[in-house]
Amino acid sequence: MRKSNILVVEDEREIGILLKKYLENEGYNVVLKEDGLLGLSAFKNDVFDLVISDIMMPNMDGIALCNQIRHISNVPIIFLTAKDDETDKLIGLMQGADDYITKPFSVREVVARVKSTLRRYLELNQGLPMNAMVETGDLVIDFTNCIVMKNNEELQLRSKEFEILALLAKSPGKVFSKGKIFEAVWHNEYLGDDNTVMVHMRRLRKKIEDDSNNPRYIQTVWGLGYKFAAEEIKNG
Repeated sequence: MRKSNILVVEDEREIGILLKKYLENEGYNVVLKEDGLLGLSAFKNDVFDLVISDIMMPNMDGIALCNQIRHISNVPIIFLTAKDDETDKLIGLMQGADDYITKPFSVREVVARVKSTLRRYLELNQGLPMNAMVETGDLVIDFTNCIVMKNNEELQLRSKEFEILALLAKSPGKVFSKGKIFEAVWHNEYLGDDNTVMVHMRRLRKKIEDDSNNPRYIQTVWGLGYKFAAEEIKNG
């Protein structure tokens, strides 16, 4: 099995070197860059399984880097930032981040988050039959290749968006609470913060629904949570 490749983009040299050392000790291949422009260039010239990026950086900040990466990849992104503000966290999530770690942090915590995020991302392609697919209406969900098509056009879903959709679509009609979705997708204990799930759900609906205010596929069950609804499902 090949080693996972991780891109670390961090302008504080000591922090970047520390992360690189610890992650390499865990068996990962790590490329370290000092700003967003260098990070983007590295990303375009290699294949990475995960990106760890600071937000406040010279030349190109982490938000801009995330936007650029999201145009070409749904690879998971973990933001590092010294800010501990709910607004900054939501901005990061809305721009496509999969996780968010506030400085100062424990390197062991970062390593644990990396392992958890990579496991979920890589396991999306494992343990499924080659034709693991759901077709309903104008939507096709290919679980094996992590691809979603609508009207024969591929949608650019981020990793967490796909995981939420896959969770719901594999159990059509089953109602999942926000807490259950959070624990299943983020693999962390749910502490009552609805914003993370709601931000991702809002983005997902805008992509897969004709009218996100009147959703056809991901429906809200008031007071309970969400369910995947379809008149007819074809399993590939």
